[in-house]
Amino acid sequence: MASEIASAHDIFPHIRIVMGMVIGLGVARLLSGVARIVQHPAQYRLYTVHLAWVASVLLMLVHFWWWEFGLYAIETWIFGKYLFIIFYAITLFLLCALLFPDSMLDYTSYEDFFYSRRAWFFGLLAATYLLDVIDTLLKGPEHFARFGNEYPLCIVAILVRDRRFHIAFVAAALIYQISFIPRLFDTIV
Repeated sequence: MASEIASAHDIFPHIRIVMGMVIGLGVARLLSGVARIVQHPAQYRLYTVHLAWVASVLLMLVHFWWWEFGLYAIETWIFGKYLFIIFYAITLFLLCALLFPDSMLDYTSYEDFFYSRRAWFFGLLAATYLLDVIDTLLKGPEHFARFGNEYPLCIVAILVRDRRFHIAFVAAALIYQISFIPRLFDTIV
């Protein structure tokens, strides 16, 4: 019925608006958390790995918003594809919520909070990587052939509490994401 009412190019802006609202909530959550740190810097001890993941997830949100423009090429939209895109955006929002909880009363520091929730955080992060593979496939086989080999794994991060590992892992994730900008973001082909 939707195909009788509107073309794919008419539907796509609607999908981007809904997706943008969810991504906007994630960006707002991260920025509010950073603003809370600026407003009350001594309230909870900061943790560099946590702050680096905040930067990394913020970049993920920006990248997601940029890459989803590639969905304009989808000629047939079905509710399942729409639901998938919204679910992907919700997963990214949940990563943001795990970085800045509603309350820190049960924790002594951001480090304490981060390690107590690392299974959830890295489990969701792994899910976003899997969702990204599916999302890339949705944009077509040519798109997947161009980007399909760039998906890292983070299962080890769920199991490992070693701070050096987490510093190296988040540093690699940040460098990798920053490298997207000059390598891949000149166009949206």
